[in-house]
Amino acid sequence: MPISEFELIERFFRQGCQRGNQRKDVLMGIGDDAAILRVPANNQLVVTTDTLVEGIHFLPSIDPEMLAYKSVAVNLSDLAAMGADPAWLTLALTLPRSDETWLSRFAAGLNQICEYYGIALVGGDTTRGPLTITLTALGHVPSDQSLSRSGAKPGDWIFVTGHLGDSAAGLKLLKGELQASDDHREFLVTRHLRPTPRILAGRSLRGIASACLDLSDGLAGDLEHIVTASGVGAHVEIDKLPLSKALLETLGDEEARQLAIRGGEDYELLFTVPEAQKGALMTALGEAGVSHSCIGQIRAGSGIHYYREGEPLQQAPQSFRHF
Repeated sequence: MPISEFELIERFFRQGCQRGNQRKDVLMGIGDDAAILRVPANNQLVVTTDTLVEGIHFLPSIDPEMLAYKSVAVNLSDLAAMGADPAWLTLALTLPRSDETWLSRFAAGLNQICEYYGIALVGGDTTRGPLTITLTALGHVPSDQSLSRSGAKPGDWIFVTGHLGDSAAGLKLLKGELQASDDHREFLVTRHLRPTPRILAGRSLRGIASACLDLSDGLAGDLEHIVTASGVGAHVEIDKLPLSKALLETLGDEEARQLAIRGGEDYELLFTVPEAQKGALMTALGEAGVSHSCIGQIRAGSGIHYYREGEPLQQAPQSFRHF
């Protein structure tokens, strides 16, 4: 006999995902009509929501533990891009059936990432239908210190954290569209399934970055968001894109750079920094242990102009599209 909605919540989420994740700022969590949370004094609340649909945002074959981890990580990446500290999470889970084995593994993955980042699951909903996961992550940032997309100015330098293109290559491997050595396959697939939300980097960029967002739709599309919101243009040197050894050895230089520009789901931070703040940036991200690369500069005007070995590219790369 299928378990009821209330039994499902109690067994897999209230008992399992709250154990070890108790926070003093959760005044009332799972079990009532709504959660009651305490936002720290002199902080502002930051809220983000993502929906992931089977077959659109993740493959049907994905391990449920990995799926839970990634579902949370992509939300935490949004908070990182705002310079926020993550604190709470709600989950709306649509299931075709109440598969207890699947739910147990999903809850384990959810609990793992919640414990690692010190966040609490405080509510949500379950219903029947095609497998869909909607997560709302809430965090807080000191008043007037949040980051946004709209502050870039001509002369600011463009930076990214980590490497680009690995996740897109990992997806190609999972779909059978690409071949790689065993070591490179494991690395690239892991980068797709277990992205690293750059919480420490986002926190370190407060008061330093002029604009910031996370790379979910690819460099080409996400940099377009910054230049449009800021009313500026951009000059990007694709020779300076940070690429992993696994990506380069799997695809070769040219295809690796193209995938780094247009591939999605890296969940690294893309941000701009004024010249006067470059020294502070090196110190802040060095202390946070986060690698970062300068890939270009903000210019007056509009649009993004790509260069290779000092020569402009004739055709602008296209970014990932959900629809």
